[in-house]
Amino acid sequence: MMKLLTSLLVGLTLLSTSAYAQSGPLRLEIDEGIIEPMPFAVPNFVPDGPSAAQYAQDISRVVVSDLTGTGLFREISSDAFISRVSSFEAEVQFPDWKAINAQALVTGAVNVSGKRLTVRFRVWDVFSGQELGNGLQFAGTTDGWRRMAHKVADQVYTRITGEGAYFDSRVAFVSESGPKDQRRKRLAIMDYDGANVQYLTDSAAIVLAPRFSPTGDQLLYTSYETGQPRIYVLDVGRVKRQELKTQEGTMSFSPRFSPDGRSIVYSLTQGGNTDLWKMDLASGQSVRLTNTPAIETAPSYSPDGSRIVFESDRSGTPQLYIMPANGGEATRISFGQGRYGTPVWSPRGDLIAFTKQNKGRFHIGVMRTDGSEERLLTASFLDEGPTWSPNGRVIMFTRETQGASGRSTLYSVDISGRNLRPVRTPDGGSDPSWGPLQN
Repeated sequence: MMKLLTSLLVGLTLLSTSAYAQSGPLRLEIDEGIIEPMPFAVPNFVPDGPSAAQYAQDISRVVVSDLTGTGLFREISSDAFISRVSSFEAEVQFPDWKAINAQALVTGAVNVSGKRLTVRFRVWDVFSGQELGNGLQFAGTTDGWRRMAHKVADQVYTRITGEGAYFDSRVAFVSESGPKDQRRKRLAIMDYDGANVQYLTDSAAIVLAPRFSPTGDQLLYTSYETGQPRIYVLDVGRVKRQELKTQEGTMSFSPRFSPDGRSIVYSLTQGGNTDLWKMDLASGQSVRLTNTPAIETAPSYSPDGSRIVFESDRSGTPQLYIMPANGGEATRISFGQGRYGTPVWSPRGDLIAFTKQNKGRFHIGVMRTDGSEERLLTASFLDEGPTWSPNGRVIMFTRETQGASGRSTLYSVDISGRNLRPVRTPDGGSDPSWGPLQN
């Protein structure tokens, strides 16, 4: 049966079998740190015809980039290859791949017919000489070749790690340009790795905090185009928006969809007091969820929609609280040193990510939903605004550098605190919102 490496991150659970005498799959739980990223090989996919050659090469490179970007895999350079894959149907020469210490092998083929592109691929456990799962194929247009590459990488990743997929997803963010004291901001959307940036608004008004709907087809955001913060909802496909009306004379901001997409929770300031409200999107009717003299903001639903975590200074400093989704008694969950904010519930339901300010430094951290096992993942002059990958394994956030020329950039980090890396965007970026896997 299949043999997989044990050299993966903290907490990963893998399907594994011995290359020698095992008779069935084993579950291997890794509860230590990284030993060594898994060496793997991805020969350029085989082009079925000259028109597919460039696509085959590009798709192979994106698959490699996705996998190595996790910090869990290490690519073996093609310079070390002994075997050359000339046909998708050709028999794999496993001894040649063992000799260069490849533990996983990904082979594929690409066909192009007009604007139609088809990708076939297989994932191999080199040491057992067996295929991990069955071969698959994805088909679409040539314009969508990157998406198909992400889908291939998702399949490789899930088959080897047992984790959920996340490469075929998009991130909404605020694109920033210009000097710090005259920063121009506009909404944008991109692939999770920074490719295919599309701008959704111009820079005529300040925009903040885009938030994806559960299905990924809509965005909530806050705009200052009237001079006061107002909430808008935007159809991503049509790039068409509308304001979500709240009471006259109020300021509304920090919106987030419920898991079923039927309502939103948001902050509303009225008469100098800021509380949480809930709006039914079908009727436009809102109900008040909190009623305290404190500032209540940054709400986020639990995945099952039963609870809301939010930020409040009712204790004297900003801290994190959880309450029932329809309002009611709130329970404080943050008790460490410093100020806590921008909590976001993991899609797995087990963790809450947050921003923490303490002793002049900002951190991105995670804690259990009861406040236990707090872990700080980052530290810098200014880190803030975490958002979760669809599989709950990676967090993206904003990092701003110090000084008058300081610049905001998007970063990502694994929930173990490892593999901190920038996410490249054409200009500066802030306020990321990681959307669901695409259909």
